[in-house]
Amino acid sequence: MKEIRVEDALGQVLCHDVTEIVRGKTKGARFRKGHIITAEDIPILLKLGKENIFVWENDDTKLHENDAAEILCKICQGAGLNASEISEGKIELSAAYDGVFHVDENTLYKINDVGEICIATLKNKIPVRAGKKVAGMRVIPLVIDKAKMNAVKNIAGIEPLMKILPYKKLKVGLIVTGSEIFHGRIEDTFTPVIDAKLKIFGLQIDERRVSSDDKSMTKNFIDELLNLGMELILCTGGMSVDPDDKTPAAIKSTGADVVTHGVPVLPGAMFMLAYKDGVPICGLPGCVMYCAKTVFDLVLPRILTREILTRKDFISMCVGGLI
Repeated sequence: MKEIRVEDALGQVLCHDVTEIVRGKTKGARFRKGHIITAEDIPILLKLGKENIFVWENDDTKLHENDAAEILCKICQGAGLNASEISEGKIELSAAYDGVFHVDENTLYKINDVGEICIATLKNKIPVRAGKKVAGMRVIPLVIDKAKMNAVKNIAGIEPLMKILPYKKLKVGLIVTGSEIFHGRIEDTFTPVIDAKLKIFGLQIDERRVSSDDKSMTKNFIDELLNLGMELILCTGGMSVDPDDKTPAAIKSTGADVVTHGVPVLPGAMFMLAYKDGVPICGLPGCVMYCAKTVFDLVLPRILTREILTRKDFISMCVGGLI
């Protein structure tokens, strides 16, 4: 940083804010640090009483904050993300379309740990609407060592750290289980709840079956829906540990690969997820019917992007899993 005459500052990078005070009207930064001085700025600076200013000395070992922000944006911006213009050394990323936001958390931790780096995001793997701001990034000082930014690029690798996975138009099959519903003793109040949750994503229940508390009947309905080309199958009810709750056994009997039965999320601890030939089969506990938000609301958006969920994904839900 060096002090020079304003008249000699054309093209130089300002190292400090220049405040403008107009009595009774305004007090604030007329020029902010990082601003590149233009010919039009020089008479304004003189009117503000600045005959000398401090500017950045060009140094091949340093990068200006704007250039550094561009590097951070390049390593972060993946599919489905739009970048803002640079403002005061900062760039923000927003969702280009509806979907689920993904960020490489471990790599992001390492990059922020380099020092003088600031990349902040929304929580990982949450649904976002188009236009939603998901991340902001900048470096802390006005100038930063090139070596530090090279280290950041090496840590990041070649794949962008962030992306939006879009929702897919899946065909949904629903199996409502329960002898009391099968025999018409009570009204089915589960289907309207599922229908409303699917409509949020522009989906519908394409096929619906009602099963008694009979493992074979539920299993046969699952097989039938798979043969009809359903791409997501939801089984409601019969998920607790009571002896007459047979839905988990029915799902297992199809030969599906069970990811989990039981998750560290409340409400929704009895949730089940399995895959049969790549098709997700969900066992929904009764709380989905009467609680406004459950584990199903955490999982459904991710399933609709065709993400293949693992047991580790569910274990990681324990922090923040008390809904």
